[in-house]
Amino acid sequence: QVQLVESGGGLVQAGGSLRLSCVASGSIVSSGVSGWYRQAPGKQRELVATMTSRGTTNYVDSVKDRFTISRDNAKNTVYLQMNSLKPEDTAVYYCNLHFMTETYWGQGTQVTVSS
Repeated sequence: QVQLVESGGGLVQAGGSLRLSCVASGSIVSSGVSGWYRQAPGKQRELVATMTSRGTTNYVDSVKDRFTISRDNAKNTVYLQMNSLKPEDTAVYYCNLHFMTETYWGQGTQVTVSS
């Protein structure tokens, strides 16, 4: 069973930056599809960014040019660099990893952006 542990959330002012990290317990980060999702209060969970095993990335329009997903295979870690944060980015951010037929989720990390 793969476990994902996120960190890096917190409180930041609008325009600031945060970097989220997601460490996987197994060496499968490079083999699966990694993703970050977020869920704001009263809203459905939405996809923020993904990265395939080949390194192809995809972003929701609202974060393009502000967020960057990356990974360090040696550290089994996926990152989400978030710049120019806006109050509407406030949410719980979840790491997701899809590998073969299995999908794994982290516990979530809170990001709060104040205006």
